[in-house]
Amino acid sequence: MKHLFPKFIFITSFFLLTGCKKNENEAITTSEIPQNSIEYASGLSIVKHEGYSIVTVSNPWPNADKNFKYILKEKDAEVPDSLHSYTTIKVPLESVVVTSTTNIPFLEMLDVENKLTGFPHTDYISSEKTRDLIDKGSVKNVGQNEKLNMEQLIELSPDLIVTFGVDNNNPMLDNLKKSGLSVLIQADWMEQSPLGKAEWIKLYGALFGKEDKAKELFDKIVTSYNQALKLVADKPAASTVLYGSMYEDVWYVAKGNSWVAQFLKDAKTNYLWSDLKGTGSQGLSFEKVLDKAKTANFWIVSGSFRTLDELQKANPHYAEFDAFANKSVYCLESKFGATGGTIYYEVSPSRPDLVLKDYIKIFHPDLLPGYEFTFATKLN
Repeated sequence: MKHLFPKFIFITSFFLLTGCKKNENEAITTSEIPQNSIEYASGLSIVKHEGYSIVTVSNPWPNADKNFKYILKEKDAEVPDSLHSYTTIKVPLESVVVTSTTNIPFLEMLDVENKLTGFPHTDYISSEKTRDLIDKGSVKNVGQNEKLNMEQLIELSPDLIVTFGVDNNNPMLDNLKKSGLSVLIQADWMEQSPLGKAEWIKLYGALFGKEDKAKELFDKIVTSYNQALKLVADKPAASTVLYGSMYEDVWYVAKGNSWVAQFLKDAKTNYLWSDLKGTGSQGLSFEKVLDKAKTANFWIVSGSFRTLDELQKANPHYAEFDAFANKSVYCLESKFGATGGTIYYEVSPSRPDLVLKDYIKIFHPDLLPGYEFTFATKLN
C-alpha cells in the first residue's frame, strides 16, 4: 500500500492555510482532494482531475536517473499551464501500439484489443483473440523492440506507442519522439509485487476511458489472490524449493526480494535463496547450487522443458538432484500459443492469482483438490 503519511501532512497544511473553509462556510473534505488511485504498484501513480489525469512512471528501468510524467487529456478539457511542459496524450485512445506481450491481456480484459494496430514480432503473442486480429491483418508486425520499423510506425500513426526502456541509454525512444510519434514509457516489468504488476491494468483503463472497468477487474484479482493466501495461512513453510536451471555455464537463482521469490513465500514454501537480498537474479555455478539444493523437495525449473528425459538431455548432472529422482519437478513455461509464444510470459503478470494457485496446487495439493493448472506442468 502507498504510505498515507505524506498525504496527511499535505491535507493538514492545506487546512491551516485556508482556515478549513470552502466558499466561506463549506468544510473541505478529503474526498475533494485528488488522490492517487494506485495501491500496490510502486512505479505507477495516477491522479484523476476534472477532464485530465496525471500519470507518473517512476523507476522505469534498473538504476534509472529520471521519472516520466504524462497528462491524459480528455476532449475539451482545460489543463493548467504548469503541466504544459509534460507529454500530453489525448484520451480515450482510438489506436495504440504496444511492445510487450504482458500488455496484451490488459487490452483484452478491457475489451479494447481491436484498438491495437501494431506489435513487434507478432509471433510472440499467444492469445487467440489477438492472434485472430493479426491473421486478419488488423495488427501489423512493426519489427523488433530494439529495431522498430520507423517508417511503418509513421505510416500507422497510432495515437500512442506504449513501450519500455532497459537502461539510461535508449536511442530507440529518442528516435520515436524525433519522428513526432507519441510515446509512453511503462514499467510493469520492474514491479516485484505480484499485485503491483497486475495493477498496471489501471494505466490502460485511464488510456481508454475505462477506469471503472479496470478497477473492477483488478479488485477481483486482489480478492482471488487474498483468498488463495487464506488457504495456506495456517500451513508451515515445510517444503524446500529449488528454482531455475543452467543457462550456458551459469545457474541464475531468483533473489529473495524478487517477483518469483514473493510467490514462493506466499505459497508457504522454504525457498532456498530467500535470504539472498535484492531483486532479479544472481548467477551461481552448478556446484554451488547442487551443494545447497541437492535434497530440495521440489524443483521449479525455468525453460520450456516438458519431460524429465528432455531435462536430463539438456544437462546430465540435473539427475543428481533428489527432486529429479523423486519426480518432483515442475515447469511453468512449457505451454505455448499457436506461433510459439510462451503463455506464462504473456499472462502471468496480469493474473498473479492464477500463478499463486498453481504454486499452492504444487506444494499443498490437498488444499485445491479439483484445481487444474493454468501454467504449470509436472515433468514425468
